[in-house]
Amino acid sequence: MISPAAAYRNLLLFVLPALAVYLVFAVLPLATSIVMSFFQTNGASGDTFVGLANYERLFTHPTISARFWNALLNNMQYFAIHLIVEVPMGLLLAALLTSGKLARSEGIYRTLLFIPATLSVVIVGFVWRLIINPLWGLVGFPLLGTESTALTTISLMSVWQYFGIPMVFLYSALLAVPNELVEAANIDGAGGWTTFWKIKFPLIAPQFGLIAILTYIWTFNGFDLVFALNGSAPGPNYSTDILGTYFYRTFFGSSGQLADLDLGAAVATVIFTTVLVVTAVYFWLVQRRLKSYSV
Repeated sequence: MISPAAAYRNLLLFVLPALAVYLVFAVLPLATSIVMSFFQTNGASGDTFVGLANYERLFTHPTISARFWNALLNNMQYFAIHLIVEVPMGLLLAALLTSGKLARSEGIYRTLLFIPATLSVVIVGFVWRLIINPLWGLVGFPLLGTESTALTTISLMSVWQYFGIPMVFLYSALLAVPNELVEAANIDGAGGWTTFWKIKFPLIAPQFGLIAILTYIWTFNGFDLVFALNGSAPGPNYSTDILGTYFYRTFFGSSGQLADLDLGAAVATVIFTTVLVVTAVYFWLVQRRLKSYSV
C-alpha cells in the first residue's frame, strides 16, 4: 500500500508539468506586466521607476483617456449584448433539447448547435463579412461601416458563435433535475410550461450567475473577432474599439500610433484588475451563499 507521503509526491509529479507551463506562460507575463506598469522604459539607459505616472496618464491625458473610456464603454456594451441575447437563446435551446419533443434527433441537433463554438474566429469573421457585405451579400446596408450598428453587429456575430456554451451549461443543469419532481408536478396537473418555470427553472437558476461571470471574463478579454474584422484600429471612428484592441494598439503600436510598452502594461493591469475584482465580488457575494445554502 502506498503511503500518503508517496501518494502526494506522485501527485505532485503529475501536476508539475502543467503547473510549470501555467507559471511560465500565465503568471510570469502577468507579474512582469504589473511591474512594468510602474516603470518608464528609457532604452539603453535603463528603466526608471515612475510609480503611478503611467496610470495617471491613462486616466487623465485628454487623448489617451478618451480612447480608454471609449473602449471600456464599448466593452460593457459588448458584454451586455452577449448577456441579453446569448443566455436566453441558450436557455430556449436547452429547454427544447430536454423537452423530449426531438426524440431520437436530439443528439444531432445538440451537435449541430454547438459546432459554431468550435470554429476558428477568423473563419467566422470571414464568412459573416461575406454574408453582410453591402455589395454582394444579403444586406444592402453597411452594418460594419456605420458607427451606430458596427459594435452591435460584431456582438451578434460573436453571440452566434458562442451561444452553444451557455446552452450546454443549461442543458446539463436541466438533465440533472430529478424526474420525481417533474412526475409529481404532472400528477398534480401542471403542464409543460408551468413545470418548466415553477419546477425546473428555480433549480437551474444558480447556473445563470456562473454563465454571467464567465461571459464577463470572456468579453472583457475579448480581442480576436474584432481584430479579425476591423484590425487594431476598429472603426468607424473607434466605435468597435474594446479593451483588448486598445491594449494591442497601445502596447505593440498600430495605425499610426507608436508602441508604448509601459502604458500598454498599465492598460493590461487595469483589465486584469477589473476582471479580478468583479469575479471576486461574485464568488464572495453569490457563490459563497449558494454553497452555504446547499450545505
